[in-house]
Amino acid sequence: MNITGGKYKGQKIKAPDENITRPTLSKVRMSVFNTLQAMMDFEGASFLDMFAGSGIMGLEAISRGFSRSVAIEKNRKIFNVIKLNFSKYEKENDIRVVSGDSLKVAKMLGQFDVVYIDPPYFQGVYEQALDAVSQFVDSIIILEHVVDVNFDGFEIIKQKKYGDKFITFLAKAKLK
Repeated sequence: MNITGGKYKGQKIKAPDENITRPTLSKVRMSVFNTLQAMMDFEGASFLDMFAGSGIMGLEAISRGFSRSVAIEKNRKIFNVIKLNFSKYEKENDIRVVSGDSLKVAKMLGQFDVVYIDPPYFQGVYEQALDAVSQFVDSIIILEHVVDVNFDGFEIIKQKKYGDKFITFLAKAKLK
């Protein structure tokens, strides 16, 4: 698996066992960051990847100019793969991986400009993940999902479909 854009474009990273994770496809990663770039300036911005898998989304963020990137991963074996992937970039970037349950840890990490949520499909945690970041008032929330999700409390900014999956860009709904 390779980083698709920015200063580390083409750098290879190790992918965890695909029986455990399902890395986001390169064309989807490129589309996510191209869409984000039209919405915001990456300089000085922070990125949170709640269900990190390989850590590729956080590395893409750093490569493309985000100032800070944090990945959360619960599975210890996968956490170690992400730690290895991040180790090449830690010296010159504010990038780290946190071990733990994303639904609990995200609330304790503070505000992020962008939050990427790609939980294991069919585990029924989409709404719980959105609830975990509901206090991130000014964040762009990106949800990768294959089932319908209740977006109560959020506004859909943009939605794209790739095969059987959706990438939905959300913002916290403003009270009227």
